[in-house]
Amino acid sequence: MSRRSGILEFAVLGLLRESPMHGYELRKRLNTSLGVFRAFSYGTLYPCLKTLVANGWLIEEPGHTTEDALAAPLAGRRAKIVYRLTAEGKEHFEELLSQTGPDAYEDEHFAARFAFFGQTSRDVRMRVLEGRRSRLEERLEKMSASLARTRERLDDYTLELQRHGMESVEREVRWLNELIESERAGRDTKGPGHGEPARDTTEGAPGVLPRPGETPGPDTPGDTAT
Repeated sequence: MSRRSGILEFAVLGLLRESPMHGYELRKRLNTSLGVFRAFSYGTLYPCLKTLVANGWLIEEPGHTTEDALAAPLAGRRAKIVYRLTAEGKEHFEELLSQTGPDAYEDEHFAARFAFFGQTSRDVRMRVLEGRRSRLEERLEKMSASLARTRERLDDYTLELQRHGMESVEREVRWLNELIESERAGRDTKGPGHGEPARDTTEGAPGVLPRPGETPGPDTPGDTAT
């Protein structure tokens, strides 16, 4: 399984943990709530859903809304399929939430993990945040060394672009420092505390995550994408 498909499966399971959804609803939520999935097609989503169903993590059910009941006979097609998380799927998602390996610190995976911090225990959040910060500090060190070696050979615009890239990473490191300090001080009241079970909803969870280089605002907690 590729890293990209693994992130998508994680996000789909997380959204369906909130409530069952049609494929269209899922795609809309992925596009609007998770910045890492701003642009992807049904041709990517539906194979993922079929895989999750085959693994026993999701089940397919016919839609039961009035709209579905009327649309099917009029349009000569079946009612929309609703996807529901199974008990095994919930258990699998909770296992994924607890993982804090190197992939959790990478740009796209971190964005998806952060979007579900409201369902993640505090100790896991801390490990992911600290791992992400270390990864970015390493990136900054390499960028600084590269800039020092090539500064004399770069024109003003290329030099400014590299500086902009470094400033973007520095802003995210500062943001991560604030989050880590908040977690340590116990000021986070949205997600579960240390040792508490993950919650079944994402009330208070982050919304759309900013693109690389954007300063996280009140409604955009933070993200980088590759």
